[in-house]
Amino acid sequence: MSPSILLLILSTAVVVALLSIKRIPEGTVYTLRRFNGQARTLQPGTHLIWPLLERVVHRISLTGHVLAIDELFPVGTSARLAGKVFWQVVDAERADASIDRAESLIRARVLNVARATDDPAGETPEVRNSRLKAALNESLRDVGIVVTRVQLALA
Repeated sequence: MSPSILLLILSTAVVVALLSIKRIPEGTVYTLRRFNGQARTLQPGTHLIWPLLERVVHRISLTGHVLAIDELFPVGTSARLAGKVFWQVVDAERADASIDRAESLIRARVLNVARATDDPAGETPEVRNSRLKAALNESLRDVGIVVTRVQLALA
């Protein structure tokens, strides 16, 4: 075997070996998907993967996220529901299917829960935020997401 072919084979083997090592940082979970659709989740740490068979689909941050809300909210007269919703992923395997649309999902559920009350202008902000947080956590439990704090006001 010629030295150039041997060097090419050795170089390819080194590149494949380096590509098979994945370092997942703390506070992050990676979801890998194979070509046949099979998925697996990698927790923080160093892992070996199949570089040509598996690819990283999602990098899910387990630290907190902030969703800004500023929506029209009809309460007799037109008012705005404005503020922030703080959320985080608690179960990456369940959240994997909906992580790409998590913010729109939370936004829609905030508006649905807020519109479901009879007299939103009569509630104090603390009562409204507590009620919203409880209702959101109840509806997002199956998705693997938890709302940690709601700071919304009618303006």
